[in-house]
Amino acid sequence: METGGGTERRGGGWWPRTVALLAGGCLALMVLCNAEVGRQGGVLWASLAPHLTGSAAALLLVTLLGARWRAPGVPRWAFLGGLSGAATVMLTSLAATSALALAGTLALGLAGQAAFGRAADRWGWLGLPRRNTAARDDLGLALVLAGSGLILWGAR
Repeated sequence: METGGGTERRGGGWWPRTVALLAGGCLALMVLCNAEVGRQGGVLWASLAPHLTGSAAALLLVTLLGARWRAPGVPRWAFLGGLSGAATVMLTSLAATSALALAGTLALGLAGQAAFGRAADRWGWLGLPRRNTAARDDLGLALVLAGSGLILWGAR
């Protein structure tokens, strides 16, 4: 299935963009907290701590909201996101406590996310609808990479 890249795929207004921006701030805070746990207790603890607290919070919300305990229609491969999450926590915990620091870790992480997202949209990976891409998509990715480079090498 192809989409033309209209507003429905570009964010559809201020609400999704605001939520995504807030999620980015939460991600930065999470990486900082996990890095400190990793620095003090190692990367396995850095992965275990947020996953246990996140699971407890999700369980509480599911219980309070009366959500169903099953997720019908969700492909089984989609539950592997937890493995990616665990690896992400461990790797960012290592990187954020290195010479990259928090800003460098987040900058390179954003570049990796943007590159993966660009490819996933373009080729319809993991069930996403394929989206026609344009030169502006490549320019956007190039600007993210350039910004990451400025953060990493501009402070020297």
